[in-house]
Amino acid sequence: MDTWRSASLVATAAALLALTTACGQDQGDQSPAGQNVGNAAPAQGGYGSGDAYGGGGDGYGSGDGKGAGAAGAAGVKPAGQLAAWDSAKLGQVVTDSAGLTMYRFDKDTARPPRSNCDDACLKAWPAVPADGAKAAPGVDPSLLGEVTAADGTRQLTIDGRPMYRYAMDTKPGDAKGQGVGGVWHAAAPDGGKASPAAARPAGRTGLSTRKDPELGEIVVDRNGMTVYRFLKDSAWPIKSNCAGACADKWPAVAPVTRNDTKGILKKGFMTYVRPDGGKQQTISCWPLYTFSGDKRPGDVNGQGVGGTWYAASPDGKPLGAPK
Repeated sequence: MDTWRSASLVATAAALLALTTACGQDQGDQSPAGQNVGNAAPAQGGYGSGDAYGGGGDGYGSGDGKGAGAAGAAGVKPAGQLAAWDSAKLGQVVTDSAGLTMYRFDKDTARPPRSNCDDACLKAWPAVPADGAKAAPGVDPSLLGEVTAADGTRQLTIDGRPMYRYAMDTKPGDAKGQGVGGVWHAAAPDGGKASPAAARPAGRTGLSTRKDPELGEIVVDRNGMTVYRFLKDSAWPIKSNCAGACADKWPAVAPVTRNDTKGILKKGFMTYVRPDGGKQQTISCWPLYTFSGDKRPGDVNGQGVGGTWYAASPDGKPLGAPK
């Protein structure tokens, strides 16, 4: 028995050492962390570039365009920080902070915004509440608005289009509502219909690098926007200390798969589950952000803000930060 216990303790210690090593020694604040998960199956994280197209049946649902089933708890959950999920079949899809697909209804109108999904319809296609919703990274926050749904919900709109969840979607990566009745479609982050052709700018990966004339090689997202580190975060345990108003100004970078990167260190390349349930990409276990003050690719307006925000290097270091 003593031999078995010794072997077990050695194995546990080795596993912990491997994870600690992966996250490096640049520790920062050691306050408790949120949940950390690896970039594994897209269906679990809801953001990767695999199929993750829904489970069971034909993956499209059925019925007369209103679907079937009960709304359940999904109808009342806030959207939180919106994110972009890369589906191999659908292209770039907007999700809520829990990774659930959001949909648009062809019978609605955007100008003026109007929801034409009645009470019976809303049982299968719950309206996404507008309260607290934050635009997906790279999307103009002014595109977000609201309209009153048939059940009185203050419903989120993106570029005037009312947003819905589908009651048959139960986990991140499900898109069972796609094509139901020929009138329901997964929504793109800008409110349009998700399309494989519009999945990303031509030739651009989820995370890559560019040469800044002053800072050198810096990390950028798929839209070419600068990616930043926050000195008040910690890497082990992984923890973001940017929430509330801070998170509005510094949106978390949504997770990407390892094969959707170029020139990025894969050590400590993990998905961090934030306290609000949102998911955030890390490099070397450090949480990553963009800056709302950057308006176009090449902007580095967040560099040095407050003495705590710095552009991220390909290995996750804060470029230009005090030693």
